[in-house]
Amino acid sequence: MATGFFWYDVMTTDAKAGIKFYTDVVGSWGAEDGPGGNGNGYTVFTVEGQGVAGLMKLPEDAAKMGVPPCWMGYIAVDDVDAAAARLEKLGGKIHKPPQDIPGVIRFAVVADPQGAGFIIAKGLMDKPMASFPPGTPGTVGWHELYAVDGATIFDFYEKMFGWTKSDAMDMGPMGVYQMFKTGGEFAMGGIMTKPPAVPVPHWGFYINVPAIDAAVERVTTGGGKVINGPMEVPGGQWIIQGIDPQGAFFNLVAPKR
Repeated sequence: MATGFFWYDVMTTDAKAGIKFYTDVVGSWGAEDGPGGNGNGYTVFTVEGQGVAGLMKLPEDAAKMGVPPCWMGYIAVDDVDAAAARLEKLGGKIHKPPQDIPGVIRFAVVADPQGAGFIIAKGLMDKPMASFPPGTPGTVGWHELYAVDGATIFDFYEKMFGWTKSDAMDMGPMGVYQMFKTGGEFAMGGIMTKPPAVPVPHWGFYINVPAIDAAVERVTTGGGKVINGPMEVPGGQWIIQGIDPQGAFFNLVAPKR
């Protein structure tokens, strides 16, 4: 059975500023204290009172290793330990071995064979994850991998998580943009070879907002930068790619300008 992303974290150097920036920019997010409290430990971003993403201070050990502020996505697995062992056999790397946040989640921080990081995890709570219709403001609407070699990395995700190829677009000099499904009817994201301007391979996540121009204004007012866009993409949606005030890359998608 194929599995996909179910949670997203931003790791930042200034939790209080990060919470304000993202709640202002997204517009539909609430913010609740998670483990740690007071906005300094873990903050849960909510849509209609249901958690959809989180924010945490960049861990000291990660900062010492040179990890910058960034977004990370969680991919669901049935058994974290078995998945971590399988990932290593497929050429991936374990950055942080399986461990528990008691009663909440078991997870491991990993990377694919080309170095793009993500988290494999299994929730330990009885309460099921919130489910929202596609396009709901504040939820993640698209997942995008900038790989060292987009043509070869899909094989890893297919074997690891059961993903299947959807449509592919030839982008000329930028290569092929390969869309993928994670078990459902619709494509959930795309994979491409990163351009030279993108320093390292990474996953990007597009947060749904109602209209892109208004969101751009909130980004710049909040001290962030738009580095690409607004741009219309196939299907009629509009996107931007940006950097938050602490340096983390983020993306927004909207049904209209």
